[in-house]
Amino acid sequence: MKDLKSSFKPAWWLYSSHLQTIYPSLLRRVKLGSSRRERLFTADNDFIDVDWFAEDHKPLIVLLHGLTGSSQSGYIKGLQLRLAQEGFRTAALNFRGCSGELNHRARSYHSGETADLDYLYTTLRKREPTTPMAMIGFSLGGNVLLKWLGETSNATSLFAAVAVSVPLELSICATTLDKGFARLYRYRLLSELKQFIAAKRIYLEQLGFIDQAHKIAELGDISKVKSFWQYDDRVVAKLHQFKDVHDYYQQSSSRQFLTLVKVPTLVIQAIDDPFMTPEVLPSHEQLSDAVQLEPTFRTPWASY
Repeated sequence: MKDLKSSFKPAWWLYSSHLQTIYPSLLRRVKLGSSRRERLFTADNDFIDVDWFAEDHKPLIVLLHGLTGSSQSGYIKGLQLRLAQEGFRTAALNFRGCSGELNHRARSYHSGETADLDYLYTTLRKREPTTPMAMIGFSLGGNVLLKWLGETSNATSLFAAVAVSVPLELSICATTLDKGFARLYRYRLLSELKQFIAAKRIYLEQLGFIDQAHKIAELGDISKVKSFWQYDDRVVAKLHQFKDVHDYYQQSSSRQFLTLVKVPTLVIQAIDDPFMTPEVLPSHEQLSDAVQLEPTFRTPWASY
């Protein structure tokens, strides 16, 4: 493992990490063209949707979005377009409930949920045992990817993996979002998540999945939840069989899995990312020989 000296230089007018976070989220628009959606049914009578782009028989890149994102997020569609220009086809996974149609279980997805990714990979490999394949994950999707790579170790046959802006230590990131300007991001994300949970309860009742709707009802009133510590304790931990938020963060943080990764993997991490602090960065001892870390600064004048 070696740290890679980054050559990244942001545009001069995006002179802060906050501008670089807000600008693409609110203003970037990508016209992708036609894509093909495939629905895969899971063993627990639920489903995941995958959006395919570019021609068949080309090398395949699986893309994983971040928290409250989807295959329609600008960074996913933009990367699909760019990879197609470079001769790759892509399969963008929508985590459960993120494809525009709510899923059929009270549970959905979280930072440590790797079973659906493993199911997708297994399905694709059965179809195409010799196709060159790689994966790219962003934020929560990057955490899921790194954790899965560590769990599966030599079981995968990817030629490469990339993880971008990963909450490598969930507890640190949850605390960071309670401070300063980052509280605005926290407010927006939590608002979307609480709306998602409320809509899912109604949807499950309409479908007649009363037992699943009851699991959400048992969470109680979460409208007053104001932090990820509270949300992950009240909602994520309870819906996904963790003891509490501490158990969820401990089991799901991906940094502890990096020593087990065997696939050549690039981790791109902005040191001044507003969602986290340099504390989340792994030490040399926490990286396997297959993992290359590229720390960057978003601010144009910074150096390290």
